[in-house]
Amino acid sequence: MDAAVTESPIDRLSGLLGPEMAAVNTLIRERMASRHAPRIPEVTAHLVEAGGKRLRPLLTLAAAKLFDYQGPYHIHLAATVEFIHTATLLHDDVVDESEQRRGRPTANLLWDNKSSVLVGDYLLARAFQLMTDTGVMRVLEILSNASATISEGEVLQLSAAQDIATDESVYLQVIRGKTAALFSAATEVGAVIAGADEARVKALFDFGDALGIAFQIADDLLDYGGSSAAIGKNTGDDFRERKLTLPVIKALARADEQELAFWRRTIEKGDQRDGDLDEALRIMTRHGALESARDDALAWSAKARSALETLPDNEIRELLDELAEFVVMRIA
Repeated sequence: MDAAVTESPIDRLSGLLGPEMAAVNTLIRERMASRHAPRIPEVTAHLVEAGGKRLRPLLTLAAAKLFDYQGPYHIHLAATVEFIHTATLLHDDVVDESEQRRGRPTANLLWDNKSSVLVGDYLLARAFQLMTDTGVMRVLEILSNASATISEGEVLQLSAAQDIATDESVYLQVIRGKTAALFSAATEVGAVIAGADEARVKALFDFGDALGIAFQIADDLLDYGGSSAAIGKNTGDDFRERKLTLPVIKALARADEQELAFWRRTIEKGDQRDGDLDEALRIMTRHGALESARDDALAWSAKARSALETLPDNEIRELLDELAEFVVMRIA
């Protein structure tokens, strides 16, 4: 079988943008250095070198190359996006008291919470330095707005967590913050730095937004049916951590009194017992909540693909289209 057929669109994008991605990695290593605080590169390297797909910086590079951009600044913006993403992961793991990330111990577990928070702050500062290197105020505006949206989404998630009155509109706002905001900013700044017209910049924003939402819904679904190796955490962690993700929210909307009592005990009060995860799955299955969430993810994937229709018809666009299909393939 042809290797190109078996490779994922992420791998193929990585191959196509290999030289640019190598330059991004070099810039990341340069900018995460610190003469005075060696713990900064130690903590950063633990996460940056953990073998992630670098999807977000790839999106920035792809968006710029979609318009045949020849300048140097898509490298800076891709590194910026990765620094913002890494900083949010460091902060998230402290907030969530996580012990595993991408199948490895988290930085807060190996070092401590203080180191994770402060190194995350350092990376955000480095991200803003990289943005200003471009000299383009528009990209600074886009990425600073995205950073604010990410933080806002995290705070909203704190207030909505364990509140079984949380509905789908709040969930959508949360995942726009925690995932889609950086996806859409990554694609949008790539188009801006390449000098694309406003309609195409908006199309790439819409693509990134829908892609990020589809990606996160699929990730939340996998928590109730994926393997630990595939999702980088233990199956059922969202339930054990009392997170109100879309499958639970959909089941709650259809719950009878007995089921509401179950969700109050397990999610609101945190009184979880042996067999509760299996019971949660039974309730979600009974109400078609998993299937409905799957349909939502597929619809957002289709919306992402539709946003690409007015963009230049080339290999990059084809791979972005395949990527939008790929992120939900795990649940299709």
